[in-house]
Amino acid sequence: MTAALALLLVVAALTAHSWLNATRWLRRPTDRPVEVADPVAVLLPLRDEADRVTPCLRSLLAQRGVPGLRIVVLDDGSTDGTADVVRSVAGDDPRVTLLTGVAPPPGWLGKPHACWQLASRADPAATALAFVDADVVLTPYAVAAAVTELRAADAALLSAYPRIVVRSVADRLVQPLLQWLWLTFLPLRAMERSPRPSLAAAGGQFLVVDRAGYLRAGGHAAVADKVLEDIELARAVKRSGGRIALADGSRLAACRMYETWPELRDGYTKSLWASFGHPTAAAVVVTLLLLLYSAPPLLAVAALLAGAPAVAGVTLAAYLLGVAGRLVCARATGGRAWPDALAHPVSVVVLGWLTGRSYHLRKRRRLSWRGRPVT
Repeated sequence: MTAALALLLVVAALTAHSWLNATRWLRRPTDRPVEVADPVAVLLPLRDEADRVTPCLRSLLAQRGVPGLRIVVLDDGSTDGTADVVRSVAGDDPRVTLLTGVAPPPGWLGKPHACWQLASRADPAATALAFVDADVVLTPYAVAAAVTELRAADAALLSAYPRIVVRSVADRLVQPLLQWLWLTFLPLRAMERSPRPSLAAAGGQFLVVDRAGYLRAGGHAAVADKVLEDIELARAVKRSGGRIALADGSRLAACRMYETWPELRDGYTKSLWASFGHPTAAAVVVTLLLLLYSAPPLLAVAALLAGAPAVAGVTLAAYLLGVAGRLVCARATGGRAWPDALAHPVSVVVLGWLTGRSYHLRKRRRLSWRGRPVT
């Protein structure tokens, strides 16, 4: 009974922390019309994105409130006609520049090299840079609102996390864990105020930076070999003396990260090992997550069968509190809340499996993404 009560108290504390982050500390840029004075360069790296770049690029062309807007697109060795699609959508719009990327040199991974090429070729007059992924669709004032929030936070980097679009069962099980993890375990207020690089989070789907602060941190050249280049860039900004901020961008942007289960599986597999670091640390974290969120419903059933209704009630309450934490995070970030949150124990099991797969394939040097080796 003591162990069950301890489990309940820990889950309750974590759910309370999620609520505090979501209701008090999470920045929410306005979705109303706003205008910025900063000249802004939007940077769009593309590699084999012919099938989904059109909505993204059209949303960039429709941006409002950014008089000095420039859009720089990099075709990073695509073989599916991505550049032709960009030319067709952009037409002769003078705001758009299409670059042909070069292969990453030794020591560089593809995404940071593409972003560094873009940043290096952006209009020198641009004082703010917005990195956008091809699977993101922005609302008309998204860039202006994100830059406004960047300045309001007095930050060098702002990650405006988009609303994650989920359609399949796999999406609904795995994708909400992104927001849930940082809202549950990361103290957002401390993250903004503390200079510690370890207290950092960012999502590369929609990332806005102050150009001077970005360059002072070394830009993407400082994270050339990092799989999680977005988080590592946030850490580099902190190391250089800059501030970072995380915001709910669900009213500004939507993102459908993966179209199929194999894409989702391989996308998480390529990077989860980098999230946890040493395999022992990963094993400890995954074990704790399983104990806190996957075990309670099983323990409740086992306790009932064993004739221990008090233990069953406590572990059932722990399960329901875990579900409540998932609901809080979903409502705070524009995610699908119900009935998906009821399957939270299954989501954590899938996360554990993906983490184990990530370490397994990395050990065998079989991790790759978009035809390029990751390690």
